[in-house]
This record gives sequence, structure tokens and C-alpha cells, in this order.
Amino acid sequence: MNQRFYSLDIFRGATVALMILVNNPGSWSYMYAPLKHAPWHGCTPTDLVFPFFLFAVGNAMAFVMPRLQQAGAASFWKKVVKRTVLIFLIGLFLNWSPFVKWSGADLVWKPFDSLRLFGVLQRIALCYFFASVIVFYLKQRGAFVLGVVILLLYWVLCLVLGTPGDPFSLKGWFGSSIDIAILGDGHLYKGEGTVFDPEGIMSSMAAIVQVIFGYLIGDFIQQKTRISPDVLKGPDGKEVLKNKRFELIASLFVTATLFTVTGFIWDMVFPINKKIWTSSYTVYTTGLAIYTIATLIYFIELKEAQGWLAKFFDVFGKNPLFIFVLSGLLPRLLGLIRIPNGVTADGLPKYLSPFGWFYEKICKLIPGIPENGSLFYAVCMIVFYWAICYWLDKKKIYIKV
Repeated sequence: MNQRFYSLDIFRGATVALMILVNNPGSWSYMYAPLKHAPWHGCTPTDLVFPFFLFAVGNAMAFVMPRLQQAGAASFWKKVVKRTVLIFLIGLFLNWSPFVKWSGADLVWKPFDSLRLFGVLQRIALCYFFASVIVFYLKQRGAFVLGVVILLLYWVLCLVLGTPGDPFSLKGWFGSSIDIAILGDGHLYKGEGTVFDPEGIMSSMAAIVQVIFGYLIGDFIQQKTRISPDVLKGPDGKEVLKNKRFELIASLFVTATLFTVTGFIWDMVFPINKKIWTSSYTVYTTGLAIYTIATLIYFIELKEAQGWLAKFFDVFGKNPLFIFVLSGLLPRLLGLIRIPNGVTADGLPKYLSPFGWFYEKICKLIPGIPENGSLFYAVCMIVFYWAICYWLDKKKIYIKV
């Protein structure tokens, strides 16, 4: 009998909440260091959000895959392709939204030739697709072996195709030239001051393995706590389950240590880097994700510490994709609303969006350094989106793809 782990739901919900926190500062100019991405090599708490989410995608896959395997290849391909296409198109829609922008006093259409084709949701879609196919056909052991091969292959490609002597730098990394050749520089991210997409094609290789590892850990959790219904209902059922969970937690901590140490060692020759999603980054963040899940299982499943904080994060996990899309779409839609805010030095009118007004007129006035107001705004955004998730949960509305 498979035991449903509430801690996995909390893990997913907490990841969504942290994603909202780091993506919605009051000002990008005023952020505390842990809420910023590493400039290039390295890993901050913010750099854990995306790999943790992909890891959670793999966890969820572990509960669904047995049914897909029983249903057969035709059913599997229909479901996986449909879900992949929908998530990818939603990501494309989010990049293009709200389709118009202000140009002086006029609203003009946002041109397709400058539309970024890749992004967070597009990467989730592709990683979900390839990881699903790998797991479906190769099963657990084969998926692990291929995952390791992919990580090693990506390392080799970086060394062989990158700039000699500097293959892991922004300009020396080989993936940008491939992204430009396939997608065109007009459709790529330019936030680094050059044409470079952190969710591009080649850096998705190691990200796919993040989902595979998430699946393997989810499956491992199920296998380690599998108990027959007769034993579970017997007089010693609770004690047997408790011992199983102790063994599980110990195994997870050992596994997490192996992954984390391996990631640190690999970092010496293949730096931990989110923006090019290095193999060492995948292994290292997987280790931290396993540590986190093991800790949650200890407190939530074993100690039954299911208080208000667990319930707070739980509602985020009920509609993770919807709330992520809404948190990206709503500020853009509200950005079309212009609230007068004085004039520039050249005499031109200045405007604020409703969210911008809230930051400038309320959050920014909080005493202390500017980072305080920026953080307060981000926390308010979490509470705002949580209220929406809570209402949806109360109404039993779960928007899934």
C-alpha cells in the first residue's frame, strides 16, 4: 500500500511561494542578497527555486507514472504530448502578454519578431516531456543511468565546444551560438547585456535530469514505505509505519549527502551555475532538495507537525501552475493602467501601475534601508496570491493541465 506524503505537497507549495517572493520585489534595485540570483557561478537561496520546482515535477510524476504504464503507450503519448504542448503554449502566451504596450500616448502591438520563445514554463514543459519518455521506456535503473550519461555528456560538450580556456563564461559557453542559430537572436533573452537565454536549448539537458532525479526520489519514497493493508490495519501497523519512515528519512539524508558532496567536488572542475544549468548545479541542488524533503517528512509525517505554516504552503501546492501564471500575468495587465505620478525633468508625464503605486506610496515609506520596503512588497504579493489560492481551495477549484 502506497502512503500519500503530505510533505511532498508542502514542498511543492513552499517552492511556489518562494518563486513568487523572488520574482516580485518592490524594486529590482533593492533586494537582500539571498533574494538575488548569483551573478554567474555560485548558488544563492533564490537559485534553488527553479531546480526545486523541477524536482517537485519529478516527485509528482512518480505517483502518476504507474497508471500511465498500465494504460499503455498510446495513452501515455496522448497525455504527455498534450500536457507538454499546453504548458509550452501557456509559457509563450505569458511571454507575449498582454500583447500591447504603451508607446508614448498610444497602445501598440508587441511584435512577434521580438517575442522570447523560451522561458520558465517552456523549460518545465520540455523537461517534463523528455523525463517522462525516459522514465516510461527505461524504468528506474535505466533512467538513472541515462541521467548520469546526460550530465557527463553536457560537461564534455561544454569543454569541447566552448571557448578554449574559458568554456563556462557568459561569452565562452557554447549553448548561446546554438540557440541563436536555431531560434534567432530576436527571440532570445537579452537581460545579461548580450544575447543569452538562461532557459535555452542546450542548458535544458541537465535540467531534464533534475526531473528524473525527482522522479527517482519520489518512487524511492513510495517503495520504502510500501506496506500491505493487512499489516497496516493490524495492532502493530502504526509502529511498522513509523519504523519504515525512520528508515526512509535516514536513507534520504545519506542520499542527500552523497549528491551534495558530489556536486561540491564537481564544482571544482565544472562550476555550479544556474544560468547555464551545469551538471554540478543539478547534482548539488538535487542534494539540497532531498535534504529539504527528508526534513519535511520528519516533522510532518513522523512528528505530525501539521500546523498553520504547513496549511499555508499547502494551498499554493493545490494550484501551482495557475498561480505561477497569474503572478506573471497580472502585473503585466495592470501595467496597462497608468496612474499619473508627476512629470520627468523634460516635462513628460510619469505614470505608475496599480502595483507600482502600492510600492511607491506605501511599501517604499517603510523606515530603514530601501530593501525593507522592497521585501515588504514581495511579502504582500505572497499574501495576495495566497488569498486567491485559499479561495480556490475553499471552492474546490483546482486548475490543472
